[in-house]
Amino acid sequence: MANVSSSNGLEKRPKLRFPGFDEPWRVERLSDFADRVTRKNSQNQTDLPLTISSKDGLVDQVSYFNKTVASKDMSGYYLLLNGEYAYNKSYSVGYDFGSIKRLDRYPMGALSTLYICFALKKHYSDFIKAYFDSLKWYREIYMISAEGARNHGLLNVPTDEFFETKHYLPQNLNEQRKIADFIIALDHRIDAQQSLVDNLKKYKRGLHEFVFLKNRKASWEKAALKNIASFCGGGTPSKDISSYWNGNIGWISSSDIQDEWIDDISVTRRITNSAIDNSATKICPKGTIAIVSRVGVGKVAVMPESLCTSQDFTNITSITGNTHYMAYQIAFKMKIEAIKTQGTSIKGVTGDTIKSMVMDIPTLEEQEHIAELLSTFDLHIKRAIRNLDILLVTKKALLQQLFI
Repeated sequence: MANVSSSNGLEKRPKLRFPGFDEPWRVERLSDFADRVTRKNSQNQTDLPLTISSKDGLVDQVSYFNKTVASKDMSGYYLLLNGEYAYNKSYSVGYDFGSIKRLDRYPMGALSTLYICFALKKHYSDFIKAYFDSLKWYREIYMISAEGARNHGLLNVPTDEFFETKHYLPQNLNEQRKIADFIIALDHRIDAQQSLVDNLKKYKRGLHEFVFLKNRKASWEKAALKNIASFCGGGTPSKDISSYWNGNIGWISSSDIQDEWIDDISVTRRITNSAIDNSATKICPKGTIAIVSRVGVGKVAVMPESLCTSQDFTNITSITGNTHYMAYQIAFKMKIEAIKTQGTSIKGVTGDTIKSMVMDIPTLEEQEHIAELLSTFDLHIKRAIRNLDILLVTKKALLQQLFI
């Protein structure tokens, strides 16, 4: 691919092009290459309610929300056919002006009339799909949307003006196919990597269940946490007193701990000794097992340095045995406790419940072996996630250069 960029108003060239293509791309209105779809599901041709996910595209509401939010009578909804497009004017993270997606998963579906639907009358559809994924069309929506105006939580984008938006497109169908085929191949690679990550996480859950439920040996000792560990709580210094903050002592809340890893703590705030003297928070030594017992209940991590925590934590400052083995086992048990609180008025797991947890205690050698096994598997998953992130960033960068 070659880096080329030029412009003369109605004709432009993208920054990145495949060899053999040099013709300028021409501006077209959406109405030049697409017709609005307003057909209704009047005969209830489909009972599949659709919604648009910026990440996953047009999907079944039941699968996406685990329930249907559509009306029972969908005869007044649009009937969208496979290969047709819909514009969701709703804001989501990373999609400030909504998203345009093609119906790929189902032969047809019913879509709320709050969406703007259309079908292509020319151009290669896989190319147009990739173009809308590039978000290059946002500049046009920005120009026609009423700033701050919302209707049903949607951007106020007039339908007639939407179809007058301008888009730079190649007129050579071979170039369209070349770009589309490249993006499709990249998407297949991303899907394969995402599948690998999902399978590794699924295997991890099974591995933890095997280690801490199915593989327990009769020879292992048992003990309540309160009999083998020392505890301390936390607190939040007043945020209204500036002298308490921006010190040199790390302070964390539940949002600073990753849900899936016991060795990921992001220390973004630091406090002063004065804050410790005038609040309930305490300095916990390096190696403390931080357990989120209230907001964000279930998260567990081993402190990489001496830290203070908010009141949402129950912290184990010392414990008999291998710290990481114990942290993994506590995390497993905390997930079970967190599940028990779902759908109830219970706001967390009490300190007494945590202290009464009965721990399986193999020999120290076995603890170290299990901890190393689980840590190594976590590193394998993290490596797979990093590779997925690289692919996603690469695609995003390429979309910005392949399209205008």
